Amino acid sequence: MTRQPEPQRPTGTESGHRPTVVLLTADGVPEPSDLVAVRELADVRVATADTLAEALPGAEVLLVWDIFSGALAAAWHAADSLRWIHVAAAGVDKLLFDELRASDVLVTNARGVFDGPIAEYVLACVMAHDKRLHETEALQRAGQWRHRETTRVAGRRALIVGTGGIGRATARLLRAVGLDVCGAGRRRRDHDPDFGHVVESAHLAHHLPGIDHLVMVAPLTEDTRGMLGAQELAALADGAHVINVGRGELIDQPSLTVELESGRLSAHLDVVVVEPLPEGDPLWTVPGAHISPHMSGDVVGWRDTLSAQFLAHLRTWLGGGEPAPAVDKGRGYVSG
Repeated sequence: MTRQPEPQRPTGTESGHRPTVVLLTADGVPEPSDLVAVRELADVRVATADTLAEALPGAEVLLVWDIFSGALAAAWHAADSLRWIHVAAAGVDKLLFDELRASDVLVTNARGVFDGPIAEYVLACVMAHDKRLHETEALQRAGQWRHRETTRVAGRRALIVGTGGIGRATARLLRAVGLDVCGAGRRRRDHDPDFGHVVESAHLAHHLPGIDHLVMVAPLTEDTRGMLGAQELAALADGAHVINVGRGELIDQPSLTVELESGRLSAHLDVVVVEPLPEGDPLWTVPGAHISPHMSGDVVGWRDTLSAQFLAHLRTWLGGGEPAPAVDKGRGYVSG
């Protein structure tokens, strides 16, 4: 696919120029609550996947509001003036493709919006597991009064795979309730302020024995796809608990299903490989699997927060500043 020569990318716009923003959305998705304010600053074209190519010519900014859309790749030939893409999500794996990576178009994401909410969700999963809340609920529904003992959370070991903002917020929250936390990332680090120490995720299996709670929150890249495979799962001790709030493809799902069916491991999965989870998938019913519909970061008002973030970034960009830390398009996430 060919593309017209890339424009020189200033961080804002020339004085007096009114930019065009394309809003990529989908049927049934509520519009940004600050859209009126955005229209005061820029001309706005609303597009869906089917009409994106018609909306892109002459547009400098693309707001990807339909966060699961991969429509830009097919419409890329029409992006003749694009300078900046903002994705209203933490992960950008659905957006990136070779031509975009090779371009000088700035890509930003919803950095910071989901850190606290997802950390709280992970803490809830840890508590539900160690305090046996799912089992208590099931016994209540069955009309059974059965006394049991639960596990003390403090002192348990958690490994968080992914050391970005969400991973760090999760580490701080888990440490606050007494868990022994470490991280796994691209490079080994000691004396990290949030994780204590960080091990290399490339050697993940080596660090899994003795881990009670394994939290997957890494971005999905070619390096991380399938990183929790059969070998890594086998390295976890009996009774270990897997939490995935990153992307479904981080885990070899068939291998995890086998482990869950054996009763050796349990899991809270907010993301799966195919979403929605297909009818008849064993994860619906296998004991020890707890599935939620990709909602760990979606607290009341989350769309309003995303909208306000884009509006603030747009104002910064129009003023000649960098709107937000850039996504490293080669790595697939914000570095540093």
